[in-house]
This record gives sequence, C-alpha cells and structure tokens, in this order.
Amino acid sequence: MKQQVVIQNLKCGGCAHTIKTELSKLIGISNVIVNEEVSIVEFDNSNEDSSPVITRLDELGYPIEDNPNNMLKKAKSYVSCAVGRITKD
Repeated sequence: MKQQVVIQNLKCGGCAHTIKTELSKLIGISNVIVNEEVSIVEFDNSNEDSSPVITRLDELGYPIEDNPNNMLKKAKSYVSCAVGRITKD
C-alpha cells in the first residue's frame, strides 16, 4: 500500500539520500521517494502500519509534521544530512 508522510527538517539531497537508504532497510518498505520541495516521503508499505517508518524518521532527525521538533532532532538531521551527502557520491 502506498503511504506518505510530511516531515520536518528536510533540507537537501543529502537528507533525501539518508532517508531513502534508511527507510529501505525496514522490512516491508520499498520504493521510497523523497520530495524535497514539499517535505513529503512516499513509500510502499506491505505492513500497513507506518509506525516503524515514523519512528525511524524521528531517530534520524526528521519527525513528521506536528510532532515535537526540538534542538536534538534538528542536530540529528544535520548529521543525517552530512552522512547522506558523503555516501551519495
């Protein structure tokens, strides 16, 4: 089933690369697409339960819209972004 979430702290292609890579590791998640312009993450989910995706995004520093977005999460997103930029090339 195709699902999507709106996230916070998405800044660039490095962020998008990290999100695609990390979400694709989750069981039942495939075809991850990150739209940087509108901060939407789309994915196919054979499990129907999106909570593992939401939890992983939060761990990476990209909480979904309307969830708390403290300084620690913002800092995590910068680290995730940097890792994505390094591994993208």
